[in-house]
Amino acid sequence: MARIVLTGGGTAGHVTPNIALLPALKEAGFEISYIGSKAGIETELVKEAGLPYYGISSGKLRRYFDVKNFTDPFRTMKGFAEARGILKKLRPHVVFSKGGFVTVPVVHAAASLHIPVICHESDMTPGLANKLSIPFAKKVCCNFDETAASLPEGKALVTGLPVRAQLFEGSREEALSFTGLSGEKPVLLVTGGSLGAASVNEAVRRILPELMKTFDIVHLCGKGKLDPTLHSRDGYVQYEYVGPQMKDLFALADIVISRAGANAICEILALKKPNLLIPLSLEASRGDQILNARSFEKKGYSIVLQEEQMSDASLLQAVKNLYSSKDDYVKAMEASPQKDSISMIVDVIREAAGV
Repeated sequence: MARIVLTGGGTAGHVTPNIALLPALKEAGFEISYIGSKAGIETELVKEAGLPYYGISSGKLRRYFDVKNFTDPFRTMKGFAEARGILKKLRPHVVFSKGGFVTVPVVHAAASLHIPVICHESDMTPGLANKLSIPFAKKVCCNFDETAASLPEGKALVTGLPVRAQLFEGSREEALSFTGLSGEKPVLLVTGGSLGAASVNEAVRRILPELMKTFDIVHLCGKGKLDPTLHSRDGYVQYEYVGPQMKDLFALADIVISRAGANAICEILALKKPNLLIPLSLEASRGDQILNARSFEKKGYSIVLQEEQMSDASLLQAVKNLYSSKDDYVKAMEASPQKDSISMIVDVIREAAGV
């Protein structure tokens, strides 16, 4: 039986695409293990998927000054030694890296053992972790056509992003039962990703009275970001994070407000949900979400509101515009060229593994 190690972590967006590959990898005959950090979000998500999990030390690669910049390289070196020991034990035929800082020591350890590596880059331009990993990869699967131009010649393969099959199995009725909403109003789903989005949370809550004249609201706000004063408000429900119920919440949603992380927007596109994207600002990111959002806006899939331009009035108007034109956005998404991402990626993995 062929063996594969999956790696990726730090946010759900670096983990759920790996999980989306599991059924096809199992069908292809792979024995699957996972290497992630010792305390990241991936520990819970991967264990829920029933995979053998190995945690290693990892350090964050920061682009700004922080005292941890002096200590985290040693954590990364320790992670390299730990990953190398795990890989020598597991003897995988291939490593598939979805990105995130924990993947850097894993990819470098695999290269030192002459184990083939396949990377996946979700965003328009590679993040720092992938930049450090790509030189060691046989192929780099990417999400956007534009990404190929920034990758080494001969390595890029546009596959799209693996989307969990479960997301297409959502039930509106199950969501109504879960949330306690009546189903009498259209539903606005607000999500800032697995870590939440404080500025979006605050802006949405400030205009709740106006929003709730038209919508019931499901608000996924991130760990520690619940507002206890809103717990009993009719027509508004809030959660830090949801797992299996996410598919049902998507089925319930008529429109979506989201950050513009690649994983999130590709799931929204696959589900054909009219959406307002509020990308992370340049002050808080390297600008990848802004590029992702521009691409979706150009293709007619999304309305985009830059965080620097977000006010109570502009957010409310953008939501109104989105809802009034929702059918146009659905039509544009229905016309998008969908790729069989999972099959394409598994074929690349099989080729690298020699099976």
